[in-house]
Amino acid sequence: MSAVSSRLPVFPWDKLEPYKATAAAHPDGIVDLSVGTPVDPVPDLIQRALVAAANSPGYPTVWGTPQLRDALTGWAERRLGARDVAHANVLPVVGSKELVAWLPTQLGLGAGDRVAYPRLAYPTYEVGARLCGAEPVSYEDPTALDPAGLKLLWLNSPSNPTGRVLDKAELTRIVAWAREHGVLLFSDECYLELGWEAEPVSVLHPDVCGGSYEGLVAVHSLSKRSNLAGYRAAFLVGDAAVLGELLQIRKHGGMMTPAPVQAATVAALGDDTHVAEQRARYAARRIALRAALEGHGFRIEHSEASLYLWATRDEPCWETVARLAQLGVLVAPGDFYGPAGDRFVRVALTATDERVEAAVKRLG
Repeated sequence: MSAVSSRLPVFPWDKLEPYKATAAAHPDGIVDLSVGTPVDPVPDLIQRALVAAANSPGYPTVWGTPQLRDALTGWAERRLGARDVAHANVLPVVGSKELVAWLPTQLGLGAGDRVAYPRLAYPTYEVGARLCGAEPVSYEDPTALDPAGLKLLWLNSPSNPTGRVLDKAELTRIVAWAREHGVLLFSDECYLELGWEAEPVSVLHPDVCGGSYEGLVAVHSLSKRSNLAGYRAAFLVGDAAVLGELLQIRKHGGMMTPAPVQAATVAALGDDTHVAEQRARYAARRIALRAALEGHGFRIEHSEASLYLWATRDEPCWETVARLAQLGVLVAPGDFYGPAGDRFVRVALTATDERVEAAVKRLG
């Protein structure tokens, strides 16, 4: 165990604890804009579906019920514009973080293999490479990478932490390059339904993939769009051969989405109303926080999608974290997401309206 854990970086959020204590000491309490965990209620129709399926004494299947697979294929065609999505093209997973962390291991990667991800990125891409002993490689432009030994390429659009969106032309160019060099491409699209100043596009859109899912898998989650982070509900869509192999491995590993969560997922994917309502909440919070940050001397870069504002005062990120903690506002330092973020902070939109209002007043 010690040999494996020694490959991993220090868990980043532990470094934030002293600043969290400072922010919590504010007379009006902390405004936590750091982690990005949903705070709004789980929609009633999803709760009802979960409760209705609560009497589930048997083991669920790793591949999910036929009803769940129907919901996944239907949503992918309706929302992503994907065509001819069959059950073999979908696979439920136990939350997207589990998938990201263990994918390289499940693909059989190890020493001598390389896993690439954006230079500003969710830290778990690197963790996944390190867990299996592969070499983590960050990029500015993936097509500039040496493809030798590159077995897995992560895209993330909309980006966490920056909110940057890759357009159709960029995605098409990257997909073509990956296929030319035989590199498996996984696209983390968990924030796709949260575009503000850009319309995010999936790698599975026919204009991008040419109608073929060969070598491509998209990762999606219900954590943010449906407030289901506590349910651990996510899924994959794409190359049937890749997903078939993962299904066999995950059967042996017992990586089963609980039956009540499968039922809740069916309900969530079948309803667009709650998604629009949640988007409206986040849009209002985004407008208020952006104006307050800019009024406080911040510059916002990218941030055209996702649940974060990528902000800088052109100073070291930990100085910014400390400055805001004194105001009772906790944010994430940009270097959590790579050295290139060392003068930025990530500000989450996931706080109640009351707490957002408190942050706006303090910044003012």
